[in-house]
Amino acid sequence: MPADSTIIMNGEDRKNAILFQSLPERSKHEDFIRRAVDLLVERVVFGRANRSSKVVEWTSPENIKKAIDLKPHDGAASHDELLALMADVARYSVNTAHPYFVNQLFSSVDPYGLIGQWLTDALNPSVYTFEVAPVFTLMEEEVLREMRAIIGWSDNEGDGIFCPGGSIANGYAISCARYYFYPETKRKGCYAVPNLVVFTSELAHYSTRKMAAFMGIGSDNCIAVKADEFGKMDVEDLEKKINESLEAGSTPFIVTATAGTTVFGAFDPIVPVANLCKKYNLWLHVDAAWGGGALMSKKHRHLLNGIELADSVTWNPHKLLAAPQQCSTFLTRHKHVLEEGHSSNAKYLFQKDKFYDTSYDTGDKHIQCGRRADVLKFWFMWKAKGNDGFEQHIDKLFDNASFFLEHIRQKEGFRLVLEKPECTNIMFWYIPKCLRGCENEPTYHERLHKVAPKLKERMIKEGSMMVTYQPQGNLVNFFRIVFQNSALDHKDMVYFANEFERLGSDITV
Repeated sequence: MPADSTIIMNGEDRKNAILFQSLPERSKHEDFIRRAVDLLVERVVFGRANRSSKVVEWTSPENIKKAIDLKPHDGAASHDELLALMADVARYSVNTAHPYFVNQLFSSVDPYGLIGQWLTDALNPSVYTFEVAPVFTLMEEEVLREMRAIIGWSDNEGDGIFCPGGSIANGYAISCARYYFYPETKRKGCYAVPNLVVFTSELAHYSTRKMAAFMGIGSDNCIAVKADEFGKMDVEDLEKKINESLEAGSTPFIVTATAGTTVFGAFDPIVPVANLCKKYNLWLHVDAAWGGGALMSKKHRHLLNGIELADSVTWNPHKLLAAPQQCSTFLTRHKHVLEEGHSSNAKYLFQKDKFYDTSYDTGDKHIQCGRRADVLKFWFMWKAKGNDGFEQHIDKLFDNASFFLEHIRQKEGFRLVLEKPECTNIMFWYIPKCLRGCENEPTYHERLHKVAPKLKERMIKEGSMMVTYQPQGNLVNFFRIVFQNSALDHKDMVYFANEFERLGSDITV
């Protein structure tokens, strides 16, 4: 090393010394950022939303590892290399923006939501205090207040938060209910109350059972209530199980009903469930992560009749309302339970002697500290579309689902799982030619069970569409197509049916 302790760097070292600094500088980064944005806009946003493009370019894990250098290295990649990596990542990723991606309870890339998401990332906020996130703190409160009003609670009633996914929102419901009835559990834990018990439908999302385990209540104490043939919670069985738990010395405290189950899209009967909760003094939570968007439609909000009777609601705008991932809310009509149940009053962050009104420092009611501003993309969409636009979006989804249902009802080779599904989930078996007329044979259902995986393999390898399948109870594998993209029309419904025929008619099992 030279006597003056200066370091002599070669060209590569100098490049790395510049690139490690986390600050955009026009002279160093403008060209790269503009080229990257152009790649995103042309090849990802618009190029991949085209119906003629593939939903997925299927490649094995081994080949993806060969195609993309996934391993971090000591040295820095050049801007050209980074742009090439971007292109490869996009190429081998599932094209969830594609109109024919109908595989999950989310799809499409809303243009206004996307811009809101980009703005969020450019601003890089963390929403815990007004001091560091003034606009987003106020924005969250306004959006959450409006969502509570849509549910049916008064303007000054309740509270709410944005949280990382519906599973966590359902966990907040359990936490708030436990604190509401047994505030000593915040300090003493579950030991303060004997054998807490949660009730939910056997067809509810698995997150309720997971969160019961995560929170120390135990998955065995998450009691599954029977569902009827339409996928709705059986209220008589709920009351029976409540009484059984009381007789066993347990402590029931919450019932989670579902407004739009994951597979059937069923809406539990909220009013009779609410009546039972009132009778036995239980917290009623409604998981409307999927079906909550129907509240935006005068024509379809009846599906959630009685939701205003709930103590809390999970509602995910990234599902039926098509906000970008992820955008999830937990809403409650109890004004202080979130703050009182979760606050820890960290003095390095939530100082009470700040120069402004610290009631705007809302972060302490979250279990998180650092937190994305998921509100911005949804707020920006809401501004762009208005209530009217969201209503038109929801109505079109249900119209497409109804058209597809009636279209396949008339076609040979399709058999419906539910004749009258409530939401935009349409469930059916596709019957290839080799099984038609074989319904009474002893191996029919065993053979039918093998059809969906084979047909799914064909559609994925061709990239022509993506539709999920699953068994349910005693039902063998069936397809579940879910409509959440309002850019689809009736011609697309015909395409889906024709594509099942093209890919599946000659399957042998």
